[in-house]
Amino acid sequence: MIRPLNFRMNEQTAVNNYYQKRIENIFPASVNAKAQKEFDTYVEKLRNFGINVIVVSDTNEFDTPDALFPNNWISFHKEGTVALYPMFAENRRLERREDVLVQLEEKGFLIDNVVDYTSAEEEGFFLEGTGSMVLDRVNNKAYCALSPRADEELFIEFCEDFEYTPVIFNANQTVNNKRERIYHTNVMMCVAETFVVICLSSVDDKTERKNLLKHFKEDGKKVIDITEEQVNNFAGNMLQVRGKEDERFLIMSDAALNSLTQSQKAQITNHCRIISSSLETIEICGGGSARCMMAEVFLPKKI
Repeated sequence: MIRPLNFRMNEQTAVNNYYQKRIENIFPASVNAKAQKEFDTYVEKLRNFGINVIVVSDTNEFDTPDALFPNNWISFHKEGTVALYPMFAENRRLERREDVLVQLEEKGFLIDNVVDYTSAEEEGFFLEGTGSMVLDRVNNKAYCALSPRADEELFIEFCEDFEYTPVIFNANQTVNNKRERIYHTNVMMCVAETFVVICLSSVDDKTERKNLLKHFKEDGKKVIDITEEQVNNFAGNMLQVRGKEDERFLIMSDAALNSLTQSQKAQITNHCRIISSSLETIEICGGGSARCMMAEVFLPKKI
């Protein structure tokens, strides 16, 4: 997780992230201070539940308002491989830092190989990591809702390189009475080990929706369907993680938790415990939430 230093609403991402909003009559420094407080409280909560969190501070070297969303530029894999991704917004490309890999190696993680897709930026093609893709690492399936930030050919190339079965679809949201592409797959779906949280109504094509349900059924996953209004409260932006003794937790924001019905909460707690934290400033200005703030580390440890 990257602790923010320059957080604010990023004008370059707001063109197709319809969840971002400007907080009026508040100084940028105050926005950043609020975001830092939310970040620190969030990290403390995770650690209190026995979850290992590696915090790296953002730097003042560049103007990187979205640095606290690292899962878009990097992902870590069990074979000791790291993937680097092409980013839509030019100022987000400045978030990529080699020293993050050095710090992980210093903590005993093994990095054997780096697969770099970033040259696609020069051609105007993007694939923003585990924001654009939702990975089922157990069943080796990758889910991708196509968008300006998720190119189909790049996605297929990733799946070939990392041996994932690609599951491609389109997901939309209603903006000013028009159906617009959802910018990242991970705001409308979360794949956990034994269940899926997904907004099926955002998948307008019935054939695509049926195909998604087929994959979930194949893999024995319980489907917990959420509404578009719940997606607007970041109820799709969740991540399942492990704590001490391999206990499973589903991580989400307070806004996401408060938007869920009692039935939905009960369905989730049948599988794992819920941890939530207030991320209001980060959600309003950044248009991302709890899941976006975590780049999960699957790298092996050095022997």
